[in-house]
Amino acid sequence: MRKRLAGRLALATLLLLPMCAAWAGPPFQTDDPEPVDFRHYEFYQFGSVSSTPVETDPTGPALEFNWGAAPNVQIHAVLPFGAIVPMNKPVYAPAGTGPSAFGLTDTELGVKYRFVQETAHRPQIGTFPMLEVPTGNADKGLGVGKAWYKLPVWVQKSWGPWTSYGGAGYQVVPQTQYKNFFYAGWLVQRELNERLTLGAELFSHQQEGLATPQIHASSMVDVGGYYSIRNPGLQVLFAYGHSVIGQTENYAYLGLYETWGSKPGKGLNGLLARHF
Repeated sequence: MRKRLAGRLALATLLLLPMCAAWAGPPFQTDDPEPVDFRHYEFYQFGSVSSTPVETDPTGPALEFNWGAAPNVQIHAVLPFGAIVPMNKPVYAPAGTGPSAFGLTDTELGVKYRFVQETAHRPQIGTFPMLEVPTGNADKGLGVGKAWYKLPVWVQKSWGPWTSYGGAGYQVVPQTQYKNFFYAGWLVQRELNERLTLGAELFSHQQEGLATPQIHASSMVDVGGYYSIRNPGLQVLFAYGHSVIGQTENYAYLGLYETWGSKPGKGLNGLLARHF
């Protein structure tokens, strides 16, 4: 009964919250199919944390860069530093045991491709496969030790000032004590005024393996948004979430987001001129 009630409350939260067509992806766990505009760029400086009773994994400082390399195509990279803080509780052993550590974690590379354009009656659809490069020290728990992959499909529909997006994916982690698993999410959000946007998501994942904090499945409700310091171009991003079904889990994100575009024909010269 408690699980049914939690699920209904999570669904009700999503349905009652308003939605927005302005922005997607971070600070939320659910992503969208819309790539960065051609010859435009996005840059994030952020920190985040994911925790369960098994282990806490903060990430930061971390840098994310997205480039609209072609129409409907976005190139994506994340360089993250982070830490692991095992809780060392005997009840979860061998998961969540050992010393804490900090350093470079696995680097993320990806390509977002939108293959269906949105119309008045049809949503846009895209995929955002990612390769996680094993740059973190696996012996310290800061990386997997092998390349691993995320293979999602995302759908988005907008009407007036509203938007709704979500989808599902499969994560492939070919390493001992890790599991391949499905994940899914759906989000709604709304621009409340010129500066503030708020939204909420329901995000779920299967168990991820004994080498992770997520040794059991969990479904979370996350709320957050962004505040525009300079519109357009510069925003503060924030989110916090907690599990409503399954393993106890917390999620938080805080970042600074900047976007800009070069003039036609200048390509990466626009980026270099802006920052160097």
